[in-house]
Amino acid sequence: MFLKSLTITSGYKIIREIVFHEGLNLIVDDTPADDTKQTGNNVGKTTVLALIDFCLGGSGKYVYTDPENKKEEHRLVKKYLIDHRILVSLVLKEDLSSDDSEEVLIERNFLPRKEVVRRIDGEDLTESEFERALTDILFPGHFGKKPSFRQIISHNIRYKDLSINNTLKTLDSFTRDDEYETLYLFLLGCDVDHGDRKQELLTKIRLEQSFKERLEKEETRSAYETALALLDGEIERLSKKKSRFNLNERLEADLSAFNDLKYEISVVSSAITKLEMRRKLIVEASDDLNARVAKVDHGQLRLIYQQARQGMEGIQKTFEELCDFHDRMLREKVAYVTKELPKLEQTILERSESLKLLIRQQDALTEKINHSDSFEALEKLMSELNEKYRKKGEYEKTIAQLREVDGNLATYNRELTAIDDQLFSDGFGDVVREQVRKFNTFFSEISSTLYGEQYALKVDPVVNKKGQRLYKFSAFNTNFSSGKKQGEIFCFDIAYTLFADQEGIPCLHFLLNDKKELMHGNQLLNIANLVQEKGIQFVASILHDKLPPELDDEKYFAVKLSQADKVLRIESTQGK
Repeated sequence: MFLKSLTITSGYKIIREIVFHEGLNLIVDDTPADDTKQTGNNVGKTTVLALIDFCLGGSGKYVYTDPENKKEEHRLVKKYLIDHRILVSLVLKEDLSSDDSEEVLIERNFLPRKEVVRRIDGEDLTESEFERALTDILFPGHFGKKPSFRQIISHNIRYKDLSINNTLKTLDSFTRDDEYETLYLFLLGCDVDHGDRKQELLTKIRLEQSFKERLEKEETRSAYETALALLDGEIERLSKKKSRFNLNERLEADLSAFNDLKYEISVVSSAITKLEMRRKLIVEASDDLNARVAKVDHGQLRLIYQQARQGMEGIQKTFEELCDFHDRMLREKVAYVTKELPKLEQTILERSESLKLLIRQQDALTEKINHSDSFEALEKLMSELNEKYRKKGEYEKTIAQLREVDGNLATYNRELTAIDDQLFSDGFGDVVREQVRKFNTFFSEISSTLYGEQYALKVDPVVNKKGQRLYKFSAFNTNFSSGKKQGEIFCFDIAYTLFADQEGIPCLHFLLNDKKELMHGNQLLNIANLVQEKGIQFVASILHDKLPPELDDEKYFAVKLSQADKVLRIESTQGK
């Protein structure tokens, strides 16, 4: 598969379209040579590579993250990608020279959740389906196995620091040697199934070992087993002691009666409280009425009466009669209010006596229960026995988990050993060495052509710190000089493409490279001729002023960017 085009759109508006061609495709800045104030940096050359990588399943964060500070986001860029609903479309083509050859259209955007676009050939896909479809482009049926599609194509896409500066270590810095072993056995066309199963086993072994370390953080399995044996002895001793107890036969009945008494006392106490409150209210009302009789000012009332008699005719009652009537009415109110007081007092008295009886019964029962030595001793014994059983349960669970972990580790290690016995057998070792020899035919030839030096891939069977056998791959200069790392990387990538074609191993036929200004102009010129001759696309970002004159030609350019015309053209859309 080759790159045909990369299109950036916002709705129906095309922001930028980059068309790729065979051979060398340069991403350059269009800074005028006589302009000393502008530079070709930060115009989006690396962003083009990141957008291609994004369409091939990479993370979108690399499009808007500062490459020198991975935690720092370019907020303006991220906001632009989301607010303008930027869609990135990548077209892959089987053969650029044939209009009828197969094409694959990959589309992605930067929106979250329900608004996300993740399409291949017009079909909307879930994240898992998208990864499967990408894998099926090169390796139908390989999805879910090791190495992953992203690992396989990692050497084709070099714009992150690790892959720019390392020939073989193209994955993230946390990748283990056994993962690289699986990757390069796969790339060399060696036994894939064994490599995939070995990765699965090693992952399971790491998980089981991690779980075992947590279980044995305090003590080892043998310590838990010893402690359990001692605990069983303690439980047996306490159980025998319990069986010899002469328990009070009425203990349960006494406890039940005690609880019933507590409830009755609570009910009676509550009733007395309510009755006393009722009595208090009656007494207060009676006192209030009596006070009103005592406080009457008869002298003042007589004056009011005389004034009323002079102003009104027909008053037949004497003043004394009126006063007597008033006092009689108040006394009748007092009598009415207090008429239930005697009965209330009697009820309170009866309830109080009942409460005293209940309390005496409770005290007697409490003393009976508290003076039961067997109950106190039994309570203490049961508490101790329960604690022993609790610990026993914990120990048994931990021991069972450790036994299961040890069993799983034994099973996984046996299968791993069986696989390693095949992988490191003389026969398989010969296959690996033969594939390395074939690859080195291309590696050394290309490096000799470009640099006059011979690079080679070597493989060494090693045993890591955990006692696991591995094939460790590394590149070296057969002249044993320091060599040129950038050249070594490029020669490796070209060599692998040619090797894969010879061996019938599917591969991408384009290479993405960043910062090619680090490479000498003569080598870049030789690369341009080589990729054209070998039918490989080489897409590279480079500062215009670092180009050799022979390559400063429009036919080699895929896109030219500048401070006034950056890749996403954010500046031209601001305010719109």
